[in-house]
Amino acid sequence: MDIKRILEEVKNGVLSVDEAANKLKTLPFDDLGYALVDHHRQLRNGCPEVIYCTGKTTSQLKGIVKNLIEVGNTNILATRANEKMAQAVSEIYPEAEWNPSARTIVIKRRPIEKCGKGKILVVTAGTSDIPVADEAIVTAKFLGNEVEHLFDVGVAGIHRLLAKLDIIISANVIIVIAGMEGALPSVIGGLTDKPVIAVPTSVGYGASFGGITALLSMLNSCANGVSIVNIDNGFGAAYIANSINKVS
Repeated sequence: MDIKRILEEVKNGVLSVDEAANKLKTLPFDDLGYALVDHHRQLRNGCPEVIYCTGKTTSQLKGIVKNLIEVGNTNILATRANEKMAQAVSEIYPEAEWNPSARTIVIKRRPIEKCGKGKILVVTAGTSDIPVADEAIVTAKFLGNEVEHLFDVGVAGIHRLLAKLDIIISANVIIVIAGMEGALPSVIGGLTDKPVIAVPTSVGYGASFGGITALLSMLNSCANGVSIVNIDNGFGAAYIANSINKVS
């Protein structure tokens, strides 16, 4: 809830002056003891605070979600959630959307506004990379972007990728997700003049070192226009892609 809306509710008699004063106190952030919930994030960054669930207890997640619902009217995204957490959130908000592959929880409390004029394309080298891709897709759509995807078009069968060149060329930003040796972003970077965001995944046999090999390979890409986020960070890639798409 922003200042303008609070003032309107006072004017319309929905809130008393004392009630409005109490709500204004929570506008910068709410101190829950275990979390400082940032209610100004949407105003500053164009995206509400996203809840990273790993390391949080179910009760902590419920407390943060309750606070976000009570104080504002923004949509809510939680990442790296498990099924138990999703069930707990559904007790608060039955319409919450749980995506087990992406491990995300989305609460839509108002229509999502379209962001940018272009399309974000999410590409995976293999089927095993899809969970990271799904996190990117959910995030990009949550932020209002048009999203398309190409799955399982890695360099082991490069003809699969070349058959989809029209889709690659039509994208405004491309997120490329790959494990193993992480070669796919370099290939796509050589086929397009659009920004490529590479996401190394922890997919691969022992010498992939949990995604380190793919990360180093992407950092050493000879293709121009390729940037890299951390291992398995589909959310971060989508957030950056959204920023690019919004500016363009």
